[in-house]
Amino acid sequence: MTKTVNIALQVLPTSATVHPYLLVDKAIEVIEKSGLRYKVTPFETVMEGSYDEIMEVVKLAQEACYEAGAETMMTYIKIQSSRKDVSIDDKMEKYE
Repeated sequence: MTKTVNIALQVLPTSATVHPYLLVDKAIEVIEKSGLRYKVTPFETVMEGSYDEIMEVVKLAQEACYEAGAETMMTYIKIQSSRKDVSIDDKMEKYE
């Protein structure tokens, strides 16, 4: 896939000692540092870029949660792709 895609990532880490929000913050930090365009929402973070770039960020985000103390994690991913580039703006412009 060479076109720009949108991938929504939701991580649901659990830990007996670390609050889940603090673990999710670690995943969001990875996304922020990636340089990809992204939008944080209450339930997931949507990223825009190439499929391979984003999937690498997904992996790093999961690793960051485990490094911060997650014991288990459910990860949910939604992908929008097309024969043309896909953008966050296409879906959000009329709401912002």
